[in-house]
Amino acid sequence: MTARSGHGSSEILSGRSIIDDLGVTPLINAGGPNTKNSGSRPRPEAIAAMEAMSEVFVDMDELLLAAGERIAEITGNEAATITSGASGGLVVQAAVAMAKGDPDRIAQLPITSGMPSELIIQRGHRFIYDHLYLAPGSRFVEVGRPNDCTIDEIEAAITAETAGLIHLESPFKSHVAVPLTDLAELAHNHGLPVLADCASMLPPRINLTRFTSQGADLVSFSGGKAVRGPQSTGFLVGKPEWIEYARLNNAPNLGVTRAQKVSKEEIAGLLAALEAFTSIDEEAETKNYRAQMNFVVDQIAEIPGIMAKIEHNYDHYIPHAVVTFAENWKGPSYTDIADRMKAAEPRVYVAVDYRDPVKKMWIDPLNLQDGEVEIVADQFRKILIDGASGK
Repeated sequence: MTARSGHGSSEILSGRSIIDDLGVTPLINAGGPNTKNSGSRPRPEAIAAMEAMSEVFVDMDELLLAAGERIAEITGNEAATITSGASGGLVVQAAVAMAKGDPDRIAQLPITSGMPSELIIQRGHRFIYDHLYLAPGSRFVEVGRPNDCTIDEIEAAITAETAGLIHLESPFKSHVAVPLTDLAELAHNHGLPVLADCASMLPPRINLTRFTSQGADLVSFSGGKAVRGPQSTGFLVGKPEWIEYARLNNAPNLGVTRAQKVSKEEIAGLLAALEAFTSIDEEAETKNYRAQMNFVVDQIAEIPGIMAKIEHNYDHYIPHAVVTFAENWKGPSYTDIADRMKAAEPRVYVAVDYRDPVKKMWIDPLNLQDGEVEIVADQFRKILIDGASGK
């Protein structure tokens, strides 16, 4: 262990000592792998691999090629490469759709003159992070309506300026849209790639190959979140040709993605985390999460004006304790309850549905450590009881 530096203290260095020294108050993360609230806790295997990797130097191109091959093997895909988070993967996807492997075009971006630069996106697939697709100089062509789109409308939007088609897999997205298999068939008939954002769709682990098997050429996943690698990492899986284009367009090469560097330590940490993630018994993992969330639901189910249940479905990647307010609820809003939880002692982050209007809130067990589920349930119960009584 290393002694803590600063202010003449010999206190043992710890996460708590660091934030205490900075005057930052910790929180219990009961809302899932939200980046604003620290994301996820890296797996011990990832931390050990990062520390070990700090001791050596490599050629980064060689490391990225080898790491991509290993990720493809781990995930069961044809090819893979590493990105700076799933968000960095979206920037790379857009650059690839426009420049492919042409070194002159890669160097030219974000100036797109002389190359196709339009990305077709269904209106039901617009989301809060999709502007990242625009970073390399591309433009959106929106088709359909927020809750409806047809394959004919997408095909009618394809022109000589079209560089690629976007597909979103995300909680709470519109499901009344063109299926990925149909989108991929259309795109490939026109010689275009399908760019898929699947950042938060793990687990289930079958999703590692689901979207590529349905025809997506590049699929972006987070290396943080439930994988629990370094929060700033992500990875692309897909067709070898498009993955190679992604590598050429991505850091450490020159171009619009130069700022999206991933260190050798982070690469090692992501590999270790993926190895661990894919080796876990998903059924046993789910059973453990469900037991924790059953405990939470049992503590709050009888509070007047609320409905509490466990949900584990497309919108909730692992079992969550989900709370909705009944018509007779006269207390504070979902956002107010979440704010009270975060202002209490200890501070607790719980998730609130980001749609407008907000329709529910939930507890996510991913980041709960030993003894914390009891603390979270007790605090949640007290604050909801206060809300129900008008306090």
